[in-house]
Amino acid sequence: MALNASGSRTSRQRTGEAAEQQALTHLRQQGLQLLERNYRCQGGEIDLIMREGDTVVFVEVRARAGASYGGAAASVTPAKQRRLILAAQRWLQAQAGTPPCRFDVVTLEGQQLQWLRNAIEA
Repeated sequence: MALNASGSRTSRQRTGEAAEQQALTHLRQQGLQLLERNYRCQGGEIDLIMREGDTVVFVEVRARAGASYGGAAASVTPAKQRRLILAAQRWLQAQAGTPPCRFDVVTLEGQQLQWLRNAIEA
């Protein structure tokens, strides 16, 4: 994780980490298991990689203060989707076999959390 000039995390990074933790807690309460957090590779990154039964779930977490400019879900642009898919492909290449998988998005707008299953078509 990048740090600012003083060597600490920025306000935006702290907000993102808190949103990821809230999403992780929610998904675990729904029975998903964490496989990896903040997976990064050249060309992309994935916030959470979870398992639900036999399915690997790649999760993008988006937080916004409110619904202006289309809200958190609208911020998952086609370019962001391509980077997620690329990162997922790289992660899957390092695994034994290819399990079923899907892309979910967890949005937080204010205090409202929404879990969008199969939000991105690969």
